[in-house]
Amino acid sequence: MKSILIIGLIWLTVGPCWGAGIQVMGELTREMTLQPGDRIQGKILVQNRSEYTQQVSVFQTDYQFFANGVNDYGKPGTMARSNASWITFAPRLLTLSGNETLAIDYVVQVPKEGSLTGTYWSILMVEPIPVAKLDPKPRSSGTVGINTVLRYAVQMVTHIGQTGERAMKFPGKQLLQENGKKILNIDAENTGERWLRPQIWAQIFNQDGTDCGRFSGQRLRIYPGCSARFQVDLSSLSKGNYSALVVGDNGDEYVFGARYEFSLN
Repeated sequence: MKSILIIGLIWLTVGPCWGAGIQVMGELTREMTLQPGDRIQGKILVQNRSEYTQQVSVFQTDYQFFANGVNDYGKPGTMARSNASWITFAPRLLTLSGNETLAIDYVVQVPKEGSLTGTYWSILMVEPIPVAKLDPKPRSSGTVGINTVLRYAVQMVTHIGQTGERAMKFPGKQLLQENGKKILNIDAENTGERWLRPQIWAQIFNQDGTDCGRFSGQRLRIYPGCSARFQVDLSSLSKGNYSALVVGDNGDEYVFGARYEFSLN
């Protein structure tokens, strides 16, 4: 799940998009399958593609997301399944000259606790540091501009072997009309101990039991305790009463399902 956060900052001058030349190289998810007591190390490469020197701050957060659109970047180590305390990294501040690439070195040390099971994760944030004085030209008092800061969120994911219960439920659905389309929103929640990557689809039947076909949604990653909203386009269906067999196929032996009744007007 690629995640780039865009945060608007207010300054007393007008300036460019800070960090526009900064890029984290490679995948933004670092996935590791380890056992209790295992140790692994790696690098995150950060490139400055601009012509001028930039500084980059590196720090940790926890991370949870929910079907209602809420994303929670909490204090590292406070989430029940946070692995933030397992991770050490350096440096915490990078100064990159124009067109320079530097590395953030990290080590993941899994505790030896035998009770560990399933998936644990946290975030390493890579954030350019904005410079307050952007323009030497004097401006009238009260002038306000908006600068944009680009953050890269590198998800650090640790699976404990193949352990962890896989479980999912569908706590909600909603039928909407959006831009002339009929959209079935399906909320899926990971109630297990290991992350899931379900492909959501719905097998639709009319009121006579006739099979109207399979309608596909997205494939999204869901961490334990998190939820996501999937959209299934039903625009090709005519008015009437229907039933839907909603399936979350994890791409392995784990498949989850629910049945809904709905009407299209």
